[in-house]
Amino acid sequence: MDAALDPVAARKSERTRQRLLEIAIRRFAAKGFRKTSVSEIAREAGRTPATVYNYYARKEGLFAAAVDADAAALIEKSLNAVSGTVATRERVLRFVGALVNHVEEHPLARRVLAGHEPEVVGRLLEIPSLLEVTATVAEQLAEGQRTGEIRRGVDPAVLALGLETIVLSLLMGTLQAGGGDPERRSAVLAVLETALRPADAPTVLDAATPLS
Repeated sequence: MDAALDPVAARKSERTRQRLLEIAIRRFAAKGFRKTSVSEIAREAGRTPATVYNYYARKEGLFAAAVDADAAALIEKSLNAVSGTVATRERVLRFVGALVNHVEEHPLARRVLAGHEPEVVGRLLEIPSLLEVTATVAEQLAEGQRTGEIRRGVDPAVLALGLETIVLSLLMGTLQAGGGDPERRSAVLAVLETALRPADAPTVLDAATPLS
């Protein structure tokens, strides 16, 4: 049987890929891109560097995949934290708060956002997890516009991209300022709430609302 079609081989390959990513996340987070070698990642996984390169053509590709995997885990955890929130605007805003609260638990995403990888951070704005969550937020905002919960007159994709930019800036500022000021973070949330809210809609959050 062709190995590409063999489900057992496919599962084994996926386990190897996940193992390499787990190790890469931990080692890149601890030592950074420059000081971490593909060889040491392969050695810990019990593989050869050639095996790593079968999955990722270059060290940069492995690093980007590791950042994407750690960011995706952060995003998933934050989405799960607000899964019971029905109102679109409140769900989006509390998702932002959950990202801030959980970023410390994801060391590689934290390292990049904290500004420790300036040589590669620009290329990471196109990682799949970030593009996917921005598209999801755009869909939610569009639905909120249809129900009258979100301010109309602005393309939801533009709103989502603006939110992405603001949230990345908030995360970077929070981490680079050594944890940030909770009052300032809540104030940012209140500004976002005001920007999304139609003029006649009630406020769902204010500057005193905790980011959780």
